[in-house]
Amino acid sequence: MREDDPVFDEEQAHLDELYARLLGFRDDLTHQLEHDHKQAAADLVTMSEEIRPDFGGADETMETLAAIETLNAVIDAYNQFHDFSVDRLRKVLLLLRQPYFAKVRLKMRPDRSARDVYIGAAGITDERHTPLVVDWRNPIAETYYNQENGTTSYTVNGRVKTVELELRRQFDIERDRLHAYFDTTVAIEDSLLLNALRRHHSEKLQAITATIQREQNEVVRHEDVPVMLVNGIAGSGKTSVMLQRIAYLLYHQHETLSADQVYLFSPNEVFERYIDGVLPSMGEANPRLYTWRDFVDEQGAGNRDDGSNTPALSLELLEAGMPGLSIEDDDLRSIVVDDEVLLSGGQIFGVVAKFMQYGIGPRFVALVTDELRNRLDRRLAAMARDDVWQERMLGLDVEEQIRLLGCAATPTGEDDTAELTRCYVDQLFLAPAEAAIDRLSWLKLDRIGMRMLGKKTLSATELLYLRLLICGRGATDAKFVMVDEVQDYSVAQLKVLAKFFSGAHFLLLGDQNQAIREGTASFDEIRRIFTDTHGSVDVCRLLTSYRSSPEVTAVFSALVNMGDDIKLASVRRAGLEPRREVLGNDDELAAALRGLVGEATRAREDESAGLTAIVAHDGKTAYRLAKLLDNEVPVLKKSQSLPASGVVIVTLSMAKGLEFDHVVIADADARTYPDTPLARRRLYTAVSRAMHQVTLLAVGELSPLLAAV
Repeated sequence: MREDDPVFDEEQAHLDELYARLLGFRDDLTHQLEHDHKQAAADLVTMSEEIRPDFGGADETMETLAAIETLNAVIDAYNQFHDFSVDRLRKVLLLLRQPYFAKVRLKMRPDRSARDVYIGAAGITDERHTPLVVDWRNPIAETYYNQENGTTSYTVNGRVKTVELELRRQFDIERDRLHAYFDTTVAIEDSLLLNALRRHHSEKLQAITATIQREQNEVVRHEDVPVMLVNGIAGSGKTSVMLQRIAYLLYHQHETLSADQVYLFSPNEVFERYIDGVLPSMGEANPRLYTWRDFVDEQGAGNRDDGSNTPALSLELLEAGMPGLSIEDDDLRSIVVDDEVLLSGGQIFGVVAKFMQYGIGPRFVALVTDELRNRLDRRLAAMARDDVWQERMLGLDVEEQIRLLGCAATPTGEDDTAELTRCYVDQLFLAPAEAAIDRLSWLKLDRIGMRMLGKKTLSATELLYLRLLICGRGATDAKFVMVDEVQDYSVAQLKVLAKFFSGAHFLLLGDQNQAIREGTASFDEIRRIFTDTHGSVDVCRLLTSYRSSPEVTAVFSALVNMGDDIKLASVRRAGLEPRREVLGNDDELAAALRGLVGEATRAREDESAGLTAIVAHDGKTAYRLAKLLDNEVPVLKKSQSLPASGVVIVTLSMAKGLEFDHVVIADADARTYPDTPLARRRLYTAVSRAMHQVTLLAVGELSPLLAAV
């Protein structure tokens, strides 16, 4: 407790009381789950023993089935109650780390006294269902994120509720200990945010739930729309906002949405590991994480050029060629499972020719697929009557018969033998053959696409787009797709994603000034692509940088046209001035780098510094710099996680989306970064990775882009 601060004492007393209740909930739930598990097991054994299966007549069969149905209902009830208790225990354990981070005092009506609402990472109620802590995603918590004292509002089920916000208080809490509280009104005075910004880089991205700012909150709580495109400057919290948005959607659509129906596309594997703990820290499961390479691999197109440089013209030519496309005999292959030809190419061509009149497309594929499944069924039925397959079935040992057939094979006649053999061949061939039919294994898409484009090979992007044009099917289970660093995708890649996930809603986040490759889609092109496929695109801007110090922000903002609406007033305290040094040769560069590494090492020993990154514009340069340092500083690989401190060498493409306490650009010379739009964007991206300090080194002439910085 603090002396002479009754508010602090009052808040600590409230925290003590709530924490004790949380501990009680934890102990009660743990005991209850253990007791209920034992009781359920005993009850189910008793009920099972009371069931006397009798299928001797209609009445007896009905009674037996009714008894079994009653048992199933009891099991369902136990499972439902168990799941409810486990979910409540999960919330309690989450809140025991930090019971809440804020409270608002709201006057709901003029004739009623104001009430305090405490806001945390999860919501919990007492035995009378009175809220003790409300989830940050609860509509009433919007009053905290609006950052407006006085009259404010929040939306519940489409209805706007106007209330009076009398107090907006933030807390710095760890378990049952209150470190500090702050009464704040607007973002620039947000004390929790300022405290968070003073910290060093962490090897994992931290949840920003307590420090979401108003413009970020507008994205997180945006109404569900077909496509939302977020254009945010470097350090504006795009990735964190994306993860908060996922958590918000999972909370509000929990009855119809699960984490495995959300797809998240990230720039690289290092970035995936960097963000993998954020959603679990909010009590939510991670979505399905992909890089573009992961995606094409999963679609069976990974053994070729990944298509990241495929021109949009190729896809336009494929679309233009569809109306006149015909399937030739050599475009087809047999359906073969374990060297057994189940449907020959000739049989498949007969089916294809039968439906060619409808044109090649989704209807054609549906008709052909149904017919091929029917022919497969007839083929397996014929095999079941074949002496060779019947002898193979009867020749199985008893264990194999039970494993494959579910019983020992003791047929009493021909029909019995055929039925058991059909079960046998189905186990061997049915599932893989149907899967081959459904994924169009009978169609040589490469041959068709190469003929349409006049090329000798197809990229992954071309192959996937052709498959979508022909079959019209993608991920039918996906409800939301999040694409981070969207400015790094080409028009062709985005057309594939838009068509593959045609039934899903998209959140696209990026920074048009961080497009570090030639040939990527502009934000205008991104809007056109998704307007064509999804009808409309809502555009949001994130215009304030929270990552970098004022000094670092001044360097990267001077490199590109930021626009008049960008807020460059720093929310951070003043940091270190940028360091620039022009060197005569590689020996001098090596000496300068060793000096910086030594500084970082000494700071690490007294725990006064975080992570220093030497950012190289490509892999070749990264390993050249490592050699200059006698390989004492590691080059970060895709398979590795980002450390919390020390020094690493990282390529610019791998640094995308990450942040470092100190960024050293050891190739900030005129040859590497000439005065071109692409070089400007690359240098902007490299500099903007820095939180506290940036050092610019050049052998020879410093980049002309830095002349006015």
